[in-house]
Amino acid sequence: MKLVGFAYADWCGDREDRKSTAGHIFYYGEGPVSWNSVKEPVVALSSCEAEYIAAAQVACEVAWLRMLLKELNADLIQPPILFADNKSAIDLAKHPSAHDKSKHIEMRFHFLREQVNDKKLEVEHCNTEDQNADIFTKPLKAARFCKLRESLGIVRF
Repeated sequence: MKLVGFAYADWCGDREDRKSTAGHIFYYGEGPVSWNSVKEPVVALSSCEAEYIAAAQVACEVAWLRMLLKELNADLIQPPILFADNKSAIDLAKHPSAHDKSKHIEMRFHFLREQVNDKKLEVEHCNTEDQNADIFTKPLKAARFCKLRESLGIVRF
């Protein structure tokens, strides 16, 4: 079975302090095993930075999930895959030398880059319509909310 996750950030979503809300969800096989929604600790200067910070927070969660699965004798054969819909953030995680404008991003968020370079995590692009973590970051239209709620395995009786 694979560990697959989705990370998303709603750039400057809080109208008072302009901090972004980050959300993620991880599936082990078909079932969701970890999800979260949290306000980011700093104000992001771009959507790329907001998404990169969200993915870095998720990289920490991946490390914890890997250890948990190992304790349960369910070691992963392949590195977990993290889907994000911001191509610039993915590029920053994979190719840091190409981004002179990322010097302002706090070093603690570059844990993501380290995990990708060490092949402990793969970061891939997904379309915004396929971004399951969207439900944790902002209000959605009813149809989209219901679709994402169903992807979490939550059913309405």
